[in-house]
Amino acid sequence: MTIQEIHNLFLKCSSVSIDTRKIEKNSLFVAIKGENYDANTFAQEALSKGALFVIIDNNSYYIDERTILVSNSLEALQELAKYHRHYLNLPIIALTGSNGKTTTKELINVVLAKKFNVKATVGNLNNHIGVPLTLLSFNKKTEIGIVEMGANHQKEIEFLCDLTQPDYGYITNFGKAHLEGFGGIDGVIKGKSEMYNCLRSNNKKVFVNLDDTIQVEKSEGIEKITFGQKDINSTIFIKNCTANPFVCIEFNQTQVKSHLIGLYNANNINAAVTIGNYFGISNNEIKEAIEGYIPENNRSQLIVKNTNEIILDAYNANPSSMKVALENFIQLNKNYKVIIIGDMFELGSESLKEHQLIVKMLENESNLDCYFIGKDFYSIKVDYSHFKFYKSFDDLAEFIKNTPIRNKSILIKGSRGMALERTLEFL
Repeated sequence: MTIQEIHNLFLKCSSVSIDTRKIEKNSLFVAIKGENYDANTFAQEALSKGALFVIIDNNSYYIDERTILVSNSLEALQELAKYHRHYLNLPIIALTGSNGKTTTKELINVVLAKKFNVKATVGNLNNHIGVPLTLLSFNKKTEIGIVEMGANHQKEIEFLCDLTQPDYGYITNFGKAHLEGFGGIDGVIKGKSEMYNCLRSNNKKVFVNLDDTIQVEKSEGIEKITFGQKDINSTIFIKNCTANPFVCIEFNQTQVKSHLIGLYNANNINAAVTIGNYFGISNNEIKEAIEGYIPENNRSQLIVKNTNEIILDAYNANPSSMKVALENFIQLNKNYKVIIIGDMFELGSESLKEHQLIVKMLENESNLDCYFIGKDFYSIKVDYSHFKFYKSFDDLAEFIKNTPIRNKSILIKGSRGMALERTLEFL
């Protein structure tokens, strides 16, 4: 069966699913093998639960004419998504970067939704499976698509751009994330810049922060729509950026007071402002959209619990995002501050050095109580009166239960695997 024929069957379906626990009626189920299971075994279950068709790559599980047999289900999903993207031919904005991708995507989404029927990546479904699922969620009613792309190795962004064929791109930043997979910061820059290579070769457009000299350099030769706080010749000139704790900015004589915490979120807002302006969203509508956006999912949330005010930024962490989060917290005009931070993962041979740099950054901040959690931080513990080190989360939890933290401003940040949102239970 050709991809066009499969696409014709897909158009009869309401949605695409790769998980029988979340099957929708009249959906297309794609059986993708995992490391520890063969999803082909769920084909019959998917049909029983209401799937209209199933794609399988193991002939042993063929059922009837509702079964689409291919040589590789994952590749079929990807090719179907690529075909569907060309079939719809709608404008697509792609974004990647080391930090801030998901927040920026959500801000762009709420801004553009003021005028357009917009669909965007759900959550962080931004890999070789998530991007095809995002593309297949677009339909004839979708006027603009927003596709978030994540990567931790070279050539992954190139592959995702080949599937998506974006008309516009934005890279949030180049930071110290996934250093192990990319092979250091130079590898990060090279890997993320694969988006620029795609846009350049296809004569598309890019949104660029002029304050980031590396972004300016790497996007050379592409038509740019720009923003910045330093260059008044930017397409959108941003003024009066503050964060105490919520980010406020000003553009085109319009002040925006967001619900996002930390100056590191300013450029996420600035990008959404610029993209909204480019697509004809009015200043007031941009302001309304951004001021109405409330972060969730452990991303820069402000939580008041009992006697404490908590900044929960525990969705993920790498050296770049950790540094700016700490810098922002340190500058806040608050008394009695506590920092609870966990190990940063996927740093490879750079891990020891990067954890040491974070500890050193806080050595002279004697007005902060600093709690470091995880084996990496614990391995470099130093003896300062305002430092406490815990090998595991359970050790931290036991300490807080016996020595409650009260009447404090608290920053909680760590890699996803640390799950430091659990700390809320004890505060």
